[in-house]
Amino acid sequence: MHTLHPTWSSHPRYRRGPFTDAILTRCEEIMRAVCADVETELVEFNGERDHIHLLVHYPPKVALSRLFGSLKGASARRLRQEFPGHIHTYLWGDHFWSPSHFAASCGSAPLEIINEYTENQKRPH
Repeated sequence: MHTLHPTWSSHPRYRRGPFTDAILTRCEEIMRAVCADVETELVEFNGERDHIHLLVHYPPKVALSRLFGSLKGASARRLRQEFPGHIHTYLWGDHFWSPSHFAASCGSAPLEIINEYTENQKRPH
């Protein structure tokens, strides 16, 4: 496995806060399954009403842009199927996720500090 642990933040399109605790829980399940399929490990997941944070351990052969596309594509498809009324209320257009994301390597930072940051997000109840 690659020694870098990127932390990712991604926002839904139009940032109007579609995430509830139940939707974040389901999003985490979906993203853990996607990561397992591509031989990566979702170490930590959390989010707020309008974005998510991921801490992912990945091998060097994984292209981050492809992994991001898989995570966003699978989660958007499943969340729209499973929470159609709620998702439709908060988002306009055909896209769930914005096309952008933030990724940062935290290979030299203690993993405990990165986990603490991710865990301490203001998750909606």
